[in-house]
Amino acid sequence: MNHSNRSKKLKPTEEEPKSSNKDEEKSGNSCGAGLACNKKDNLPESVTLPEMREIMKGMLQIDPACTAIVTVDMHRGHLDPSVATMPCAKEDCHRVVKHAKDVLDFARKQGMPIIHVILVLRRLPIGNELMNLPFNQYLTNVSQKYRYMLKNHNREGSVQTQIIPDLYEESDYVIDNKKTLDSFYETDLELLLRCLGIDTTVIIGINTNTCVQNACFSASARGFKVVAISDCMASMYAPELHTFGLMNIGSCLGWVLTVEEFKQKVLASKC
Repeated sequence: MNHSNRSKKLKPTEEEPKSSNKDEEKSGNSCGAGLACNKKDNLPESVTLPEMREIMKGMLQIDPACTAIVTVDMHRGHLDPSVATMPCAKEDCHRVVKHAKDVLDFARKQGMPIIHVILVLRRLPIGNELMNLPFNQYLTNVSQKYRYMLKNHNREGSVQTQIIPDLYEESDYVIDNKKTLDSFYETDLELLLRCLGIDTTVIIGINTNTCVQNACFSASARGFKVVAISDCMASMYAPELHTFGLMNIGSCLGWVLTVEEFKQKVLASKC
């Protein structure tokens, strides 16, 4: 008898977790699976990546007072086919320079600072700083073309290191000690952004899948809001790598906008 009575007393406690979970669902405090909170906030249970990007785009606000444009390697070494050592396709050079000039002219009128980050390499016994990387050391033994590009690209004092003239004004800032694929690594880009009171970085340049994507990773890791403008980027490697870079940035690092979408976001902030 006693054993039976003890069993009956345990039944209510066996059901208590259910009751507790219901209370948590009502209060919205249970976020283990994210579903209870989502129901409370009227959010869908899940969305596709394209849907996520569009929803995020709708949420985005850009305040020009705390936004800077960061151009990555928009120099003659990539964007001037007549002298480039690592050229983009001619049609990409024309497209990128045209849209970048549009963006930069607009940004200056809105009071946004422009920061140009440029790769400039020393003349070293090994060739240059790029030749310090194991992958590049192997790459020079693949073909004469790779060897020439890596050993001669953007040497200090060469015309290749010059910013495309249409994209530069004297009021712009220039960082010309970039030595790797990362615009933040061993440069003072972060310090300059902090000194200017910037929290949003709008990143454009070459190459989408390497230096631009690295800049987006590094900006995000340092707590900056990241915006990339697709019209103002290209990849010398392949069109599909340009597409990949944009998809990767827009899926996990920041917002990918067109020139017109960027302008609309800035102007909307003044309404």
